[in-house]
Amino acid sequence: MLAAGRGERMRPLSDTVPKPLLQVGGRPLIAYHLEALARAGVSEAIVNLSWLGQRIREALGDGGYGLRIRYSEEGPVPLETGGGIVKALPLLGADPFIVLSADIWTDFDFGDLELSTDADAELVFVPNPPYHPHGDFALEGGRVLERASGRLTYANIGLFRAELFSGFSAGRFPLVRALERGIRAGRVRGRIHLGEWANVGTAEQLAALAERLRALT
Repeated sequence: MLAAGRGERMRPLSDTVPKPLLQVGGRPLIAYHLEALARAGVSEAIVNLSWLGQRIREALGDGGYGLRIRYSEEGPVPLETGGGIVKALPLLGADPFIVLSADIWTDFDFGDLELSTDADAELVFVPNPPYHPHGDFALEGGRVLERASGRLTYANIGLFRAELFSGFSAGRFPLVRALERGIRAGRVRGRIHLGEWANVGTAEQLAALAERLRALT
């Protein structure tokens, strides 16, 4: 669970509360993910920490929501998405692992993720939202491609093998660097999620999600 970011665009809310603990629908964002992971049969979650990380530790403890919870400490400066995953690898074991950002909300069933033997990652994509009209990568026959046309938005959800990060040393770098290398090697697959999904990067997006949840209940 990627939860180390400072949340600059969420300020001033994130000045005193880490983004994963911001309340929506009467519950912290991260709670929705932890419960969904438990429903999918996941037994343990690794949460990476930096900005206000102690607040997250205090809120979650070492268990709850049907999961054992452990932490990957990154220090005062977050290691970005790729660096955070590499630092957490010793805690993740040899099996494929789910990676998701704590600052999204979705009804995606994490139990649907499946990694083929010829891939090191399966990414979840959503139709491009208005604020990201050009998307990230294309998807053709289940294979993720770097292409200028027909691109979709990466939903910040994926199933990964540690091999995707082979050769990357600890330090700050974005996940996209490892993905681009894997895509060029033909080792990244993907699927589209057409259900509920929202990025929660600003106070306005948080308010919009709260309204959306009210409409769904």
